Amino acid sequence: MKNMELIELLKIRFLDSKISASCSWDDIEAKLKSDNKALAVLEKMEQSGGEPALVKVDQDGMLWMDASVESPSGRRSLCYDETALQSRKQNKPQSSVEAELKKIGCQLLNKEDYVLLQAFKKVDLKTSSWIETPENIRKLGGALFGDNRYDEVFFYHNGAESYYAARGFRGKLWIRFK
Repeated sequence: MKNMELIELLKIRFLDSKISASCSWDDIEAKLKSDNKALAVLEKMEQSGGEPALVKVDQDGMLWMDASVESPSGRRSLCYDETALQSRKQNKPQSSVEAELKKIGCQLLNKEDYVLLQAFKKVDLKTSSWIETPENIRKLGGALFGDNRYDEVFFYHNGAESYYAARGFRGKLWIRFK
């Protein structure tokens, strides 16, 4: 996908969102065009099924998140991190969330991000998404994930080495204004 095609797609999502009333697309587009690294990350988010959308803009910058209705299908069936992947003795998945985030260049959503995304757009109505897990939980072998059921956001836990066909992950990219 060429940069202009991606920018046009992002513009369409922006104009369809509630956030468009609070800022100017021209300003957003100018920042995107001046930041090739950020555009490359957004393109990888798009190519991997995330459907990135601008979720927040403030004086410090803009926050883009994967806003696909369900957890991106190409990012499912993954252990939480490399430690969890290596701990599996049998039936290892192809990769981990940690490794895939590095390939894309974005960060994993935390609880606050996930709630913000759900306020922006209801997602994970049939799937779930791993979220950033506090170190104290991770040290004990656990990891957190969230979903939206019954019009409510829920957070749960699982062993970090587990993986499911309906659980993936969502990324975020914070682009700072200088």
